[in-house]
Amino acid sequence: MADLRYDDRVAVITGAGRGLGAAYAKLLASRGAKVVVNDPGVSMSGDGVDNGPAQQVVDEIKAAGGIAVANTDSIATPEGGESLIRTAMDHYGRIDILIHNAGIVRRAPLREMSYEDFDSVLDVHLRGGFHVVRSAFPHMCDAGYGRIVLTGSIGGLYGNRDVVNYCTAKAGLIGLSNVAAIEGEEHGVKCNIILPAAVTRMADGLDTSQYPPMDPELVAPAVAWMAHENCTITGEMMTSIAGRIARAYVAENAGVYQPSWTIEQVAEQIDAIRNTEEPLIFSPVPSGHVDHLRYSFTMASKG
Repeated sequence: MADLRYDDRVAVITGAGRGLGAAYAKLLASRGAKVVVNDPGVSMSGDGVDNGPAQQVVDEIKAAGGIAVANTDSIATPEGGESLIRTAMDHYGRIDILIHNAGIVRRAPLREMSYEDFDSVLDVHLRGGFHVVRSAFPHMCDAGYGRIVLTGSIGGLYGNRDVVNYCTAKAGLIGLSNVAAIEGEEHGVKCNIILPAAVTRMADGLDTSQYPPMDPELVAPAVAWMAHENCTITGEMMTSIAGRIARAYVAENAGVYQPSWTIEQVAEQIDAIRNTEEPLIFSPVPSGHVDHLRYSFTMASKG
């Protein structure tokens, strides 16, 4: 297969000053993309401001012969999201690729999580995702082309201790991705989610001594493929961890139909209700919502 390239494509990447985002930015730039490197340079908890990380990645891209510009707007606000996308439009006249990777972490058990820490994490991950998608989406639809990759987490699927804010935000991005995929389908805009794992600043404080190799560069090719014009999927999730790439998805089972139920009957049939031997997958695109309804209604009509 010939190298997959991004010549003349413009990519906006949030949280691209370090870690995973930097790996994405450098890989796409090395394949011809013009990259807007967004990172306000905050600490892992979201404090402070530093223009250095974004500019350093830009300098590295330029030194390697690529094209990039730095942006230090915080996408935690609508104004920041709009300003970031405007940077791409002002410098390059278009936006083809949006990768939302920015994130912060504030840890606490659920019973102790402060409202401030809950909102601060949602502001960057979930609301930040909406801010940049909302700003970029009309440009992509009008142009008839776009690739959006949002960063989820296995925490958003399975949960994790002491990060209810993070897990909630990542779960919410699944809904955002699905809607962008559904509404973008007729305009040539695809949207998917990466569920990445890599040893970056986010792992500070964790014992990673027994982990296999988990460099950000191991994740970058999966993200780059979802950002490429040859990407064949939309409304899906892919996980990438320690060299393993896999599809993650929501599934149902056939369930049990009765024309009416009592509490006791639910209790009696709970094993059959929960049986997962023959899972059903209703993909968001083209019509997962309708397919779910149609399947359920068909069972009712046959009952």
